[in-house]
Amino acid sequence: MKITRIHRIIVSLFLFVLGLTLLKDFKLYIMLIAYIIIGHDIIIKAIKNIFKGSFLDETFLMAIASIGAFIIGSSSEGVAVILFFQIGEAFESYAVNKSKRSIKSLMSLKSEVAHLVENSTIVDKDPTTIKIGDIILVKPGERIALDGIVIEGNSALDVSPLTGESLPLDVSIKSTVLSGSLNINSPLKVKVTKSYENSTISRILELVESANEKKSKNEIFIKKFAKYYTPIVVYSALLLATIPPLFISGVPYSTWIYRALMFLVVSCPCAFVVSIPLSYFSGIGAISKKGVLVKGSIYLENLAKVDTIVFDKTGTLTEGKFTINNILCSDIEKIELLNIVSSVERLSTHPIANSIVKEFETLKDSTIKDYIAKDVKEIPGQGLKANVNNKEVLVGKKALLENNNVAIKEYENLDTTNSLIYISINNEFKAIISIGDKIKANSKETIKKLRKNGLNNLVMLSGDNFETAEKVATDLGLSDFKANLLPEDKVKELDKIIKQGHKVAFVGDGINDSPALAMSEVGISMGAAGSDAAIEASDVVIMGEQLNNLSSVIRLSKKTMRIVKENAIFAIGIKFLVMILGALGLANMWAAVFADVGVTFLAVLNALRMLSFKSNKI
Repeated sequence: MKITRIHRIIVSLFLFVLGLTLLKDFKLYIMLIAYIIIGHDIIIKAIKNIFKGSFLDETFLMAIASIGAFIIGSSSEGVAVILFFQIGEAFESYAVNKSKRSIKSLMSLKSEVAHLVENSTIVDKDPTTIKIGDIILVKPGERIALDGIVIEGNSALDVSPLTGESLPLDVSIKSTVLSGSLNINSPLKVKVTKSYENSTISRILELVESANEKKSKNEIFIKKFAKYYTPIVVYSALLLATIPPLFISGVPYSTWIYRALMFLVVSCPCAFVVSIPLSYFSGIGAISKKGVLVKGSIYLENLAKVDTIVFDKTGTLTEGKFTINNILCSDIEKIELLNIVSSVERLSTHPIANSIVKEFETLKDSTIKDYIAKDVKEIPGQGLKANVNNKEVLVGKKALLENNNVAIKEYENLDTTNSLIYISINNEFKAIISIGDKIKANSKETIKKLRKNGLNNLVMLSGDNFETAEKVATDLGLSDFKANLLPEDKVKELDKIIKQGHKVAFVGDGINDSPALAMSEVGISMGAAGSDAAIEASDVVIMGEQLNNLSSVIRLSKKTMRIVKENAIFAIGIKFLVMILGALGLANMWAAVFADVGVTFLAVLNALRMLSFKSNKI
């Protein structure tokens, strides 16, 4: 049987208690045996580190302090120093592993095998060898190995580890599916659209693994502080052992040695060096369970400072799933109009364009042949210009037609709170398509929660018309809004807010938001599952469509920072207090052990509180 640190701790603790209580006559021998069992590895490591030139690491300090205690006749305290140091180390290992477990659980989402369909046969392959365009079979109870599109079958998927969505996602032919999703009901055949390394779960794991590299300012400070703290305390111990005996008579030299040894025990910076990074790691781990990925502790720290949140409208506050409410035509049939407009919009990825194409596909029959647009040109922030059947077609905002001197017909029954698409053919006005978008079900509740958390400056930036933007802002109770904005205008408005001294978080869907995401204190992208651009551009990635996760992130960042400050103040404060009391002879070695191991234990326990927060509480 392998003897672990826990086994050694148990045996040494038993001998330690035995020596203190029952066998006092043999105390020194029992303590020596206990010391060898629990501390031999510390002594060996300390000696090795001396030859490496590392004199001030924690093992060297503990070795000197414990051996010194034996030399001056305090054997029980010598054992206590090493015993409780080992207990602290064991607890730290447990705590770090526990915090990592919440993130490492994502590793279980990776598939080791993909069932490749080749000539009607199934061949098990390593997912890394699967190519784009290959067909894979996903059996019930298995996770999808690579991103793709369903070409056969209907089923329900558990996507909760990716997006935080608790309800199963129904998929059928043409549905996009993400790697890491669990197939619940029926077999699916999936056409692979991304290589293994670029699939969703691989990107998420890559993101999580790199998060530890982006340290917060507090972590950087603590690392620098520890670099100077330990040498200062060690040299203070040396001075305490040598200077006072020269000037203060009547106090045995062993007393000053004892007090100096206390300094060595207290000099270990474990309490803050371990607990503070662990606080951030636990915070990131806890929120990853909700399908929210934070790219580093620096962004949790920045989030806690945010006083203003700026939202993009479409796809963030609203569903981004547009439907045509009305088509107002002039001298043209609706189906003819939709055929022309669809040909222009077909290559666009904008949700409004998709809704027009979808409407045409629904209404057309087999007798209608799709038109093909040529020379399609995007007019930034206004719309599209193209040639369809040798006719110049303009599709976009009212300003696009006005800038091309098109006379626009006025309609009395026009609902200006919807998004309006204006169409002209050969500089002659033809139609207005009224398209509606619904506010997300949880947007209003999220705004309330943000205000409850002290965030009252909530602003929306929209490229939509004033009436549409005003209605959304009013319904949600936002502080301010700006409408009719081109992409570059959004950046200018954001810059104005930042220059007013606000700490800004920008929330968008990752589409055309890269400049705004980059310039804000924290860039947050919504619905980023499967979107490489959104993951790359943002600092915080909300994989699902649920906006209420935003309030969770904000609250968690503040809780994390509160715990970080608590641990720093508590650890440093107790250590300095014990050093002062020890120098004055008002504290003993047990107090020093508490200031090292006890404080570390409590600080780590405090850091682990982040992992205990339930999803409905953050």
